[in-house]
Amino acid sequence: MNIHEYQAKAIFSRFGVPVLDSHLVRPGDDVEQFCESLESHAWVVKAQVHAGGRGKAGGVARADSRQGLVSAVSGMLGARLVTRQTGEEGLPVQAVLLEAAVQIRRELYLALLVDREAGQVAIIASAAGGMDIEQVAQQAPDKIIAQHVHPAAGLQPSQVRTLAYALDLQKNQLRQLQAVLSALFELFVSCDCSLVEINPLIIDEDDRLVAMDAKINIDDNALYRQADIANLRDATQGNRDEERACELGLNYVQLDGRIGCIVNGAGLAMATMDLVKHQGGEPANFLDVGGAITQEKVAEAFKLVVHDSRVKAVLVNIFGGIVRCDLIARGILDALQSISLKVPVIVLLQGTRAAEGRKLLENRHAGLHQANTLTEAAQRAIRLART
Repeated sequence: MNIHEYQAKAIFSRFGVPVLDSHLVRPGDDVEQFCESLESHAWVVKAQVHAGGRGKAGGVARADSRQGLVSAVSGMLGARLVTRQTGEEGLPVQAVLLEAAVQIRRELYLALLVDREAGQVAIIASAAGGMDIEQVAQQAPDKIIAQHVHPAAGLQPSQVRTLAYALDLQKNQLRQLQAVLSALFELFVSCDCSLVEINPLIIDEDDRLVAMDAKINIDDNALYRQADIANLRDATQGNRDEERACELGLNYVQLDGRIGCIVNGAGLAMATMDLVKHQGGEPANFLDVGGAITQEKVAEAFKLVVHDSRVKAVLVNIFGGIVRCDLIARGILDALQSISLKVPVIVLLQGTRAAEGRKLLENRHAGLHQANTLTEAAQRAIRLART
């Protein structure tokens, strides 16, 4: 789960990571009166959206006068910001963050993430802060420094010194880096994070390390024990279908293809998508209905996929183990009672009560087609999607 910059900075402050004083402005706030209360003579206005690349897309602006500040805030609030990470539709800007402009001596990059291969938390740092870290990794990989923190040993002073030396920090900044990293590591573990990122981590005119930006991603599987953070979810920043699927307890990710997929089991879902692509098609989504699916949720999952305007055919691939195939069939039929099916649906049922499921679907709708193998199902879905 992603959260906004202002929310991440509030968590940073709670754990002792230094951030700038900031003010949040929402639609309906009296911007002019609010600006009159600010003491600074220059400000930075930041659109609050769940996407990177804001600065290059007009989502970060500097204002050197109150009139310019009012104009920048008014121009962002209520708009949709399009960045390289949002897609063409962009994301709605429902809040902006105001911070006093500061003198910056250096910009660094700092992040903590889960390295699944190593089974440890990786600290990634670079002296090339403020830039796209992916671009730095490609063009100047020697500027990327990594240290792995063993879960039993924790963050070691030697690791901090290694990072400080690579970042060319001064002695007083080394102590600050120790404090920042210790706080970030505690935050990372306590909040069940998958990523904590500061880009840039600045050195200001007083030689202080300050988090100019803040990004926190939380592991969805741990949200049950992070109730306070789970309440920070902003549904307007996500894909509406994905948010709906989350409410239903379905594992759903929207993609760019034309073949909608409804499958039980993450591995089988991946295999189904691979075969669709191998046969010349493009999957429109990843959807794992899981093992505890109910007839009602099957119907909702079916409607979710069918209502996607990009979907030109639906492939249902169920291998009944825990899930009964007749339950899937009944869920599909329930959905058909409340929607007008305009795309072909190819169904492959195998395993527990597959014969009963196939019988339920026989001759029930002209748009329903049954297959005997996954290859046959994928080929038919692709062919029918093109007609």
